[in-house]
Amino acid sequence: MVNQTSAVPRARTQDGGPATSLVTDKGTTSIDDVVVAKIAGLAAREVSGVHAMGGGAARAFGNMRGMVGGERNVAQGVSVEVGERQAAVDMDLVAEYGTAIPDLAAAVRRNVIAAVERMCGLEVTEVNIRVDDVHLPGQDRERDHDRDRDRDRGDGPLLDDAGQPEPRVR
Repeated sequence: MVNQTSAVPRARTQDGGPATSLVTDKGTTSIDDVVVAKIAGLAAREVSGVHAMGGGAARAFGNMRGMVGGERNVAQGVSVEVGERQAAVDMDLVAEYGTAIPDLAAAVRRNVIAAVERMCGLEVTEVNIRVDDVHLPGQDRERDHDRDRDRDRGDGPLLDDAGQPEPRVR
């Protein structure tokens, strides 16, 4: 994904001037993949029409982590390759129903490229987007209703107010 063998033009800042070089005669600045992934993930989430990030299993794991008080992983659904001067981004996202997916992908791509180039000074060579689900209106309410119904019927574990299984014996 990242071509490190050929010379590439330097990234530009928002005002059009060259970005500060990461490799200078005074030293080298390296940016870890996780930094770029977090910036890209946050930039994608800023776009209206993006409901969530990550594939089904990643979202389920993230929801479980959120139930036990873990912090949200802003890089969920984002993988990157970072070279000395370039970065390439792959992301999985869930679109809101009714959103034009080609327009959504273009807006996410623009926002991610602008954020990574501005904040990191890296040229973004590509942003590959995989839309792997569509969030339907009322979907969250139905899931909550099903969980409450199962709890009332006794089909599943009893959950406390925080959504945690209650102990079977006290």
